[in-house]
Amino acid sequence: MKSGPTATCASRSKRGPLVAAVGLAALVGACGGGGAGGGGPLPPAPVDTSQRVAAATATAESGNNPCAPIQPFYWEVGDQNGRLASGSVPSNNGSPLYTGVSLMSIASASKWLYGAYVVQARQGQLTDDDIKYLTFRSGYTSFSRCLPSQTVLGCVNYQRNGAYDPATDGLFSYGGGHMEKHASLIGLGAMNNAALADEMRDKLGSDIALAYSQPQLAGGVVTSADAYAVFLRKVLAGGLSMKAALGTHAVCTNPATCAQARNTPVPSSESYHYSIGHWVEDDPLNGDGAFSSAGAFGFYPWIDASKTWYGIVAREDKGGINDPDNPDSAGHGFDSARCGQLIRAAWIDGVAR
Repeated sequence: MKSGPTATCASRSKRGPLVAAVGLAALVGACGGGGAGGGGPLPPAPVDTSQRVAAATATAESGNNPCAPIQPFYWEVGDQNGRLASGSVPSNNGSPLYTGVSLMSIASASKWLYGAYVVQARQGQLTDDDIKYLTFRSGYTSFSRCLPSQTVLGCVNYQRNGAYDPATDGLFSYGGGHMEKHASLIGLGAMNNAALADEMRDKLGSDIALAYSQPQLAGGVVTSADAYAVFLRKVLAGGLSMKAALGTHAVCTNPATCAQARNTPVPSSESYHYSIGHWVEDDPLNGDGAFSSAGAFGFYPWIDASKTWYGIVAREDKGGINDPDNPDSAGHGFDSARCGQLIRAAWIDGVAR
């Protein structure tokens, strides 16, 4: 058989993955691939960062998609090395204007931080009890709120926060009682807001600026998008053991489709799973497999399924929430998630939504 440029298309195709990129391009042209009547479409061109930035920015600033109703908000996307794109999208009247340094209550986005804290404290080796509590199947399902002046144990003993319900043991039931009880069992019971913040930083890193407005592990953190982004970058870089734990031990969460689920804040049209303090957005029809932890007031952090990119939609909107003093209650998190999902998709493929 002849070699070089005069070899047949059939003989070249047998080289498989050993064909060099340049040779493959020449082969496609010589054999008619990619054109009318050719051997199929060429693979999509690589997406460069400028395309990603333009697509994500246009999506965030659009007035005709789910990002429009949540204005004002701040957004950013990055990788393990830093922020790659960001923006402050104002409301019609221009106020308030959120930036990366705006402090806000992040409500249930606190759950991802506590999950990561436990994984780090256990050096990646969670116990069966850890997994049960951190995937909300412990039976501690009567939680309401903590008071700002309480300790963790004081909050557990407040009202019915520490009440155990055997009928819900083993069932997914979204709420703050699981993490609050768990924290009291692993030695955090005597800690108040300041002590909790110090303890989180001790395990997650002193470079993550955060505070607690109440000693609720599942919903009490006050921080900024800049600070939360430090956490997400550390996860992506493998500096925190949470990277390996993403998506592990995940349980089904939609009572409409799962007999092991009791209640969820996600709309019944979506069937996500829940991992160690975070969601896995793997709905069979609409999911992309990303990891996230949306908060009731609209703070939505995410890491994409490939563990390459992170993103945040940051805002604080307590309006219209039945119990704004309970940051574990359902609220505006899913509204921000709808916007964040579009920004993520635009970033990945470089096409504005």
